[in-house]
Amino acid sequence: MNWKLAAAALFLAPAMAFAQGQGPSDPQIAGIVVTANQIDIDAGKLAKSHSKRKDVQDFAQQMITDHSAVNKQAAALAKKLGVKPEDSDTSRSLKQAAAQTAKKLKGLKGAQFDRAYVDNEVAYHQQVLDAIDKVLVPGAQNAELKALIVKVRPAIAAHLEHAKHLQGSLAKKS
Repeated sequence: MNWKLAAAALFLAPAMAFAQGQGPSDPQIAGIVVTANQIDIDAGKLAKSHSKRKDVQDFAQQMITDHSAVNKQAAALAKKLGVKPEDSDTSRSLKQAAAQTAKKLKGLKGAQFDRAYVDNEVAYHQQVLDAIDKVLVPGAQNAELKALIVKVRPAIAAHLEHAKHLQGSLAKKS
């Protein structure tokens, strides 16, 4: 995955706008949350179909399950609040970077695929945490939207630690 593009999309652009007092609106934040989760769901599905390693497949399934649950919560909250998640430059950039990453990953096999997928997961989850802490939580105006983002942060941090552990075990097998 071109995680550098995803990092710029997820963190840098909205952070600069936020610093200038023009951060994403709540509907755009909801759109970023849904997009970021969907990207990891799709990456997990790809990993489940391409990896032969049980530990990588198990991690991928956890990403699918956990991020699907967050998207269900986000959709329920959006419906309750009468807010439709909106696309933004950030969500569009995330989708573009994810498409490039998926294309790259689909061209890899075996250990190369596993390492690239897990390396991406480490970088992606770190960028998501940075975005949560520096853009999404400070920028969210609606208390319930902010609470949802705060509520899911520990799971994202746990995903990062799990991915780092998996990354270490893949490096030892190389």
